[in-house]
Amino acid sequence: MIRHLVLFKLNEGVGRDDPRVIAGAQAFSALGDQIDGLHFWECGWNITDRPIAYDFAINSAVEDGDALKRYLEHPAHQAAAAQWREFGTWVIADYEF
Repeated sequence: MIRHLVLFKLNEGVGRDDPRVIAGAQAFSALGDQIDGLHFWECGWNITDRPIAYDFAINSAVEDGDALKRYLEHPAHQAAAAQWREFGTWVIADYEF
């Protein structure tokens, strides 16, 4: 299994109430039901106000590298990521467990 973690940071001046952000969060929330091969899917907003914290997180799991590739190339994932490129940046970590 591979754990796929993504942490998003909203760009300076962009808030959670921005319509683009709301749509982007909804797009990622919906992926769990749209993409076959996801063994685990959750995402949500950070609840702390620590200055080093990121704003939004995805925690997911897939079977193997091929499944991760299919997820990353899936049109729904590509569309959701494209939305976030307009107003945020992110870091990822993929590891086997």
